[in-house]
Amino acid sequence: MDNPSAPLPSGQSPPDRISSESSGPSRRAFLGGSSAALASTTLASSAGVARARPQDGPRLTGLSKLTLTINGEKRSVEVEPRTTLLSLLRHRIDPPLTGAKEVCDRGNCGACSVMIDDQPAYACMTLAVDLAGREVRTVEGLGTLDDLHPVQAAFCEHDASMCGFCTPGFVVSTVACLEQEPEADPSRIRELLSGNLCRCGTYPHVFAAAETAQGMMAGGTLDAAGSREDKR
Repeated sequence: MDNPSAPLPSGQSPPDRISSESSGPSRRAFLGGSSAALASTTLASSAGVARARPQDGPRLTGLSKLTLTINGEKRSVEVEPRTTLLSLLRHRIDPPLTGAKEVCDRGNCGACSVMIDDQPAYACMTLAVDLAGREVRTVEGLGTLDDLHPVQAAFCEHDASMCGFCTPGFVVSTVACLEQEPEADPSRIRELLSGNLCRCGTYPHVFAAAETAQGMMAGGTLDAAGSREDKR
């Protein structure tokens, strides 16, 4: 290995010492300059994109008045832009409709299921201001104590509830399922009800009730044991 302290051969001059104060830019200065250049380019690009965007529409503030139909009755209400349909039903109308339950408030469990223009929807994920002129059906609008909807009657006969928090949502979703696909087979019924969760695990009773209600809606009745008697 060469010895840096060894004497140089005769006639050879030592190399110039590299100065620690280089005349070129330092690494810190280079990185700082590169970052500044990148930031300025990004800001310029962002500004260009912002200028290219269309003008935003008017922002909703304060209270908005809307008219919608709830269970066949026209309702005029004033709501904030952030108010959900679930909040409107439970807190903004008189008398309140509390059948739709506030459980997850994130569109995960289906306990707040309602029908909007005959399509199932999560009330907690629907803004009330988007429902002007629309028709909403809740579990309260399906039947009465003296005249239950076939799905409600089937749920009672099959004991398809435990704690009851998920039951209204399951009933509404089952009605929507059977109205849209009256000939759905059991596997299809399970698929259509997959957006509703039961933490108590009463799924077998729910599915049995759905199949019984399917027959009732097609013209059958329930016998004393809760089994379907086909009248077709």
